[in-house]
Amino acid sequence: MSRLFGTDGVRGLANSDLGPELAMSLASTAARVLYDRDDSRRRVALVGRDPRASGEMLEAAVTAGLTSAGADVVRVGVLPTPAVARLVADTGADLGVMISASHNPMPDNGIKLFAAGGHKLADALEDEIAARLEENPVRPVGEHVGRIRDMPEALDRYVAHLLASTPDSLDGLRVVVDCAHGAAFRAAPEAYRRAGAEVIALHAEPDGLNINDDVGSTRPDRLRAAVVEHGADLGIAHDGDADRCVAVDATGELVDGDQILAVLALAMRDAGELAHGTVVATVMSNLGLHLAMREHGLELRTTAVGDRYVLEELRGGGFSLGGEQSGHIVLPEHATTGDGLLTALRLMSRMAATGTPLAELAATMTRLPQSLVNVPVSDKSTAVNAPAVSEAVASAESELGEHGRVLLRPSGTEQLVRVMVEAPTAECAKRTAEQLAEIVGSIR
Repeated sequence: MSRLFGTDGVRGLANSDLGPELAMSLASTAARVLYDRDDSRRRVALVGRDPRASGEMLEAAVTAGLTSAGADVVRVGVLPTPAVARLVADTGADLGVMISASHNPMPDNGIKLFAAGGHKLADALEDEIAARLEENPVRPVGEHVGRIRDMPEALDRYVAHLLASTPDSLDGLRVVVDCAHGAAFRAAPEAYRRAGAEVIALHAEPDGLNINDDVGSTRPDRLRAAVVEHGADLGIAHDGDADRCVAVDATGELVDGDQILAVLALAMRDAGELAHGTVVATVMSNLGLHLAMREHGLELRTTAVGDRYVLEELRGGGFSLGGEQSGHIVLPEHATTGDGLLTALRLMSRMAATGTPLAELAATMTRLPQSLVNVPVSDKSTAVNAPAVSEAVASAESELGEHGRVLLRPSGTEQLVRVMVEAPTAECAKRTAEQLAEIVGSIR
């Protein structure tokens, strides 16, 4: 049986896979689990959402579920996911609920839960909540039913935190920000302006239906054109819940999460902030990042794909910088989860402090061409571990040498093997990936 919780909460088609009944049950069960651990005081939960239309329905269901279990609810409205996490920590709340499907299309939605301190729930706690969904508990009555209030100052508190975490003024920088018609439509322009930048806001008019609609961090083409058109120093693109950030330099070239990690790593090293001289990334990060960190005498640790694994490694090792190629960057000293606005502010701060264009900063890492082939198989474990596949991978790695890499990764949800090859040229990467894919696909 598959887990109810994925790598980033519970997600699905809103009002179908993820309906108000499930949302209410998840919320009430989470509150009950907290009370079972300590029933000595009344619990408080913060609830936020992105602007997609179904969020209104799910917010009502989540709020009903929490209050029906005796927890008080503080609604913070439309805010980025990292803002909700931060406010959970700042207010001492016991639980945070973010209603968002991140970069997914508008019809989808999701529920992300944060524990006290703003940290994502441990797997064991998620599994306990999932296992207890069908319980039929005695509900509190009278004065023990939870109450609801709003936090009108939530946006200002989050922006103030961002500004306090930005080491340099952004005076003189012109930035175009693509808000993806998402949760950052107010917070991002406000934070960047108050930090000193001249801001041109793009896709900052959410109507509940247009979130991520051919815009945002996964579709940056319009941003690239706008940066050139406005003569901006850079562009920043967020996803629907703004836990991601990718950038565009002044010429319109994309600067992805790996390149941002490289820029921030050197900035933090120079400031004495890079704990243990180490950066944490996933196995899917570009080989160019590995080579760049090695060249600068820094260590790069890799984890499985998924921000929760990056977070686990950061917390376990006491490291201060980690992230993914998608632009999901974590700075544990300032945030408990990926924060696209914080990432953008730190990136622009490096530009302002050094007077260096983004293209030049990003050039510290050369992004190697990457080719990815998804191979359908009858049994992904058998295919990955087959002797013929191992021999082919070893041969390819020997041929590529230190300037190329092969990664075979079974899909977490489908009978697929993902064959990824990096090489000095796009042609070499494509050819090698296709050759390996053919061998993987032949395994029965």
